[in-house]
Amino acid sequence: MTSLNLTNLAWAPLGHGHCHHQFQLRDASLHVAAGEFVGLIGPNGSGKTSLLRCAWRFSKPHSGEVRLDHHNVWQQSSRWCAQRIAVVLQEFPDTFGLTVEEVIAMGRTPHKGLFEGDSLEDSKLIMQALESVGLKGFEDHGFATLSGGEKQRVILARALAQQPQLLILDEPTNHLDPRYQLELLKLVKHLNIGTLASIHDLNLAAAFCDRLYVIDHGRIVASGTPKEVLTAALLRDVFGVQALVDDHPLHGYPRITWITQA
Repeated sequence: MTSLNLTNLAWAPLGHGHCHHQFQLRDASLHVAAGEFVGLIGPNGSGKTSLLRCAWRFSKPHSGEVRLDHHNVWQQSSRWCAQRIAVVLQEFPDTFGLTVEEVIAMGRTPHKGLFEGDSLEDSKLIMQALESVGLKGFEDHGFATLSGGEKQRVILARALAQQPQLLILDEPTNHLDPRYQLELLKLVKHLNIGTLASIHDLNLAAAFCDRLYVIDHGRIVASGTPKEVLTAALLRDVFGVQALVDDHPLHGYPRITWITQA
């Protein structure tokens, strides 16, 4: 089982120096235990995506460390990381006429030699991944012909086919109807692998995450269980909105109702 540790990360977009606050990270530390579902929440432009990019070895931090168990991710090869970390992004890849099955098969690439074809084991994993996201029977459909929600589930299936030890999701529910938002997060939670996800919808974050980190202006300003973190005071301070926070009547986790001025 694999854990992720980010320690005192600092990062800023090139050419912006230290005057450009948006998307900049300062002294950000975060931990995801093996099998834990951790949510990253914060306003737009607070640095969520920047932090995730440092974690999956895309944007190199100026200082600080990203460790997968005892390994410094930035001292490993990109292939080493791809064998262990799967990423589901908001943007869909350019698939140039690929079928659903071919897109999911890309998840097997880090585990194979250069000209190695799909083995029986690969095919089995691809079909299992397809089934687990509810798209059995879609193997031969063109990826480009799918709806946004179906595409998102195919990209999750590609991540599952990778057999990762850590899953990183950037706003995974953005393109989905409520039913599939719930199904996708339920599926991710039941995978039982360490997961770090930026989540836009705070009620979904409250329902599915074991712990939450709140990022604001590139700094982690709060962390803890959803109950500890999602208070009316924090939501007012960080998101600038009045909210009523009570317990969900069926499940007991925090429920947020935004208060709008009539």
